[in-house]
Amino acid sequence: DAAPCHMLINSFQTAILFVTMKGIAAMIASGRKLTVSTWNVAAINNNPFEYWITYNEPYENLMSDVESFLEAPGDRDVPVQDVFNEDMFSKLDGRMQQVGWESVRSYWDTDFKDRKIVSGFMKDKLLGSKRLASMPDRITNTINVVGSDEPVCRPTIINMYDKDLSSLDKWWSAWEEFMFDTSLEIQTKKGMEQKAPYEMLQPIKKSKYPDITEDEEKVSLPLQTMCGAIFDAILVHIMNTVTSPDEWQGIKSNIVENLNKKKVPRTLEILESSIYIGSDIITLQEVSGSFIDQAKNRPSLDKTFHIIGPENMDSVRDQNSVIFLRKETFPDGASAEITSLVESSFEQGVTVPVAKGDILAITTTDRDGVPFVIASFHGDTNGLATKPVLTATMKAISSDSNLANHKLIFGLDANTYEKAKPGKQQDVMDFGKHYVSHGLSSCWGDVPDPQNYTTYNSRTYLQPQLNKACKKSDKRSNGDVNPKDFILFGKDDFEVDSLWKDNTGDKVYLEDTAFPTLSFPSDHGILATVLVAKSSATGDEL
Repeated sequence: DAAPCHMLINSFQTAILFVTMKGIAAMIASGRKLTVSTWNVAAINNNPFEYWITYNEPYENLMSDVESFLEAPGDRDVPVQDVFNEDMFSKLDGRMQQVGWESVRSYWDTDFKDRKIVSGFMKDKLLGSKRLASMPDRITNTINVVGSDEPVCRPTIINMYDKDLSSLDKWWSAWEEFMFDTSLEIQTKKGMEQKAPYEMLQPIKKSKYPDITEDEEKVSLPLQTMCGAIFDAILVHIMNTVTSPDEWQGIKSNIVENLNKKKVPRTLEILESSIYIGSDIITLQEVSGSFIDQAKNRPSLDKTFHIIGPENMDSVRDQNSVIFLRKETFPDGASAEITSLVESSFEQGVTVPVAKGDILAITTTDRDGVPFVIASFHGDTNGLATKPVLTATMKAISSDSNLANHKLIFGLDANTYEKAKPGKQQDVMDFGKHYVSHGLSSCWGDVPDPQNYTTYNSRTYLQPQLNKACKKSDKRSNGDVNPKDFILFGKDDFEVDSLWKDNTGDKVYLEDTAFPTLSFPSDHGILATVLVAKSSATGDEL
């Protein structure tokens, strides 16, 4: 029985091959081209000040003044107790003891109150490696609550908190109430729970952060709470010192409104503009569940595209790869999702740094009967998953006889680097050799130009990791300016007719502009290419 079965499979594959080649021939004969766009739309950043943006002169002056304060404070490098004062500490220590924590009075009296706010606290590398200020910030900065689209923000400079922080007294009153008296309903591994922010904090373990002492580990909850309060107080003090509260709060409010609250609507406006609404395929990365819902509710997008998210959505990080298929080009939409087939094709015993939602791979058939595999992928920060994911995708296609004749279109944020740290980051030229070894080419050709950048962002001084801050004068040379985004396809299947990149939303890429900007709300540029089917893809048989 094996022989007839084998013959049946072969004849089925031959029939599919014939239909595929006929479809490609029809595509060529009609002059139909394939327009493909890819964009890492970027998750919403909770800190509106974290990255240098292109905005206006008052913003530039504010950020430069903060930089100067932290780089050359002079006599402004006052003791901590001049900012976070004794009354504030005493009240905090009392509140912490009321909830069953130990007093950290000895740490305050013998150490922290006399530290200088810049040299002894903000720039203390040991404090950073112990995570005593960054850990409480990470957990309580912005808290998603059940039943609300709006998160709850800790009273601080570095999130979307929108109440008045024009004085330390106003800040402290709001901060204390937030940490100890605000009960929030949150989703946890155990289900829905009511917790105040202080209850969400986690002990800092010496086993994970070896610089913390055994004594500090025992009181890590109250100690990090105190350090978190000092950190926030210093930020408020700096902002109200370098400029007026009305000035900086106005700037912050405008950034939050445009880059945070209006981010999704503005992103969707760009996608439904005349430039991108004509795309046959759009692959997106770092897409939230809310973004997908809002896209489907935009009549122009819903009418034009099948909007496809992964079956196994990442609801925790809320960052997913998504694919838009033009209904006119792909009438039936996605025929199957094969993400699990790709993930099961990773090399055994090798850990690949991918998270839920990073990969979306689907099959579809265009109106001429040509079968496709379309994939969208968001690489890890260092790009170390990019080659393994591409290899797994090619293995998945070759391992399934039903996929043998499918044409691959792969849009990805590869997170490749012009000058990669060997063994720690993915080099862009090495990635080029890798995709060519799989019989693929890219919108950039077989050999990518390492200086064809699709990102330009750099951290400011208003974020917890000052070691990563870039001076205004160094924001290009020390920033993340790299060739990170790609569109891949079969070298024998298609060739590039035209190509553009865009960091304005107007089909223009400004090389010397740091982004996001208020009108372009992502830290990755859009990449788009028009592909033409190669006559060689029709085969000699036709």
